[in-house]
Amino acid sequence: MHYTTHFSTKETPQSERIPGSSQVENSTGGFSWAVDDWMRLDRFLVLGSEGGSYYASERKLTVENAEAVMRCIVQNGVRVVQRIVEVSDSGRAPKNDPALFALAMVAGTGNPETRKAALAALPKVARIGTHLFTFAEYVQAFRGWGRGLRTAIGNWYTQQTVDDLAYQLVKYRQRNGWSHRDLLRLAHPKKLGAHDLLFQWVTQGKRGDGIHDLVEQFARLQETKTEHDAVAIIEADKRITWEMVPTKLLGSAKMWNALLPHMPLHAMIRNLGRMSANGLLKPMSVSAKLVGEKLANRDQIVKSRLHPIAVLTALHTYKNGRGNLGKLEWEPVESVCDALDDAFYAAFGNVEPSGKRMLLALDVSGSMSGGAVAGVKGLTPRIASVAMAMVTARTEPQYHVMAFANGFVPLTITKKETLDAVMRKADALSMDGTDCALPMLWALKEKISVDTFVVYTDSETWAGNIHPSQALAQYRNAMQIPAKLVVVGMVSNGFTVADPNDRGMLDVVGFDIAAPNLITNFAKE
Repeated sequence: MHYTTHFSTKETPQSERIPGSSQVENSTGGFSWAVDDWMRLDRFLVLGSEGGSYYASERKLTVENAEAVMRCIVQNGVRVVQRIVEVSDSGRAPKNDPALFALAMVAGTGNPETRKAALAALPKVARIGTHLFTFAEYVQAFRGWGRGLRTAIGNWYTQQTVDDLAYQLVKYRQRNGWSHRDLLRLAHPKKLGAHDLLFQWVTQGKRGDGIHDLVEQFARLQETKTEHDAVAIIEADKRITWEMVPTKLLGSAKMWNALLPHMPLHAMIRNLGRMSANGLLKPMSVSAKLVGEKLANRDQIVKSRLHPIAVLTALHTYKNGRGNLGKLEWEPVESVCDALDDAFYAAFGNVEPSGKRMLLALDVSGSMSGGAVAGVKGLTPRIASVAMAMVTARTEPQYHVMAFANGFVPLTITKKETLDAVMRKADALSMDGTDCALPMLWALKEKISVDTFVVYTDSETWAGNIHPSQALAQYRNAMQIPAKLVVVGMVSNGFTVADPNDRGMLDVVGFDIAAPNLITNFAKE
């Protein structure tokens, strides 16, 4: 009898713990490593828990993440605040809600120093009125409306310039049952002059002499009865956004034509379907050309914090020709789809190639088809992993893409293919159990030289007779290449197949806009 067939540190089935390791059982009964609470914080801030995952309900995933955040707060609350600000303020996450929720937790559960830091950071995380309303809703779950919180809310209003404050008041008027009137009455901010005139307008409806001219324009727009007069107001004042226009006028192509030239990118991509449905966007039209030009402005994309997920969602929705809600339908304009495709890559910023040989391995198993990345309907981790891989494929000169589907099969991705076309390819692949050791085993068998293996997965794996870390060790030894492994976590759970004790392995968060450059820099080290 060979005892090593039952017990070995070099080759252990993934359904068993590597002897002597700190591996834990994952949701499938396999064994992975638990990510530490700080990595879990990062995953939550970027990916959130909205919609849950294949193995965990939205409630379960949220509770698990929140408990990890709480442990981080106890360990170093100020560091948590710094991390929240870093992720939120740089636009690294698709949605700001997880950051606002985490900040509300710190503001309500931390020690006095930590709570003070959290409230001081409020303007950097709650940058617009909608964020402030969301924070107000969240924070009530953790504390009462004491002096510190009221002061922080009041400072949010008083520390803005008069122009910025007027814009916030007329553009973001209410959300989640909260309005500026509610918060101003709770906070009672004190600041004389133009600020106080705006506060009186919101809380008492007084629009006296000296009120900001944007408020006057907004009021005129609400009182306008004809499309012609509304268009004249919009064309005369570039600060007017679609949120300020009365709903009854938003079905007009002329209205959107007046708004489009100075429309912020976020608003523009969210309303492409509406502008196509009302006849503004047509093939070879001036408006379609303008949309393409705006989406081609890489500097503006980065400056506006347009997240790749927002672009991917817009592309997915617009290409379908109908919205997820309501009855609105339209005929997609091909040039607009192409512009969205290019904007997706631009939203990651300037990604430098590593020049290393990379093998990208995509988990397209059943568990990757459950849940939704950042709560975006239809954007499963399976589809999102393909989109992430495309960024590397368009950047790196030496790469090969494979997928876990009935074994380990090639997934042909060329630099010239559209994102939509590649996602359809991946969606057509059959689902199978994921063995994350296969990239290393396959490369070893085929004698293919790889510097960096990049695996996109939820780390909920159990299949295979050897763990990925052990397979990587075998590959390094046999090929005499100090190969590295990057695990791109596509779900905000607590698992990873990367050994935290191996400096040649790295965990990154899927759809963190910093991820492609993190992978590149790690590969080059």
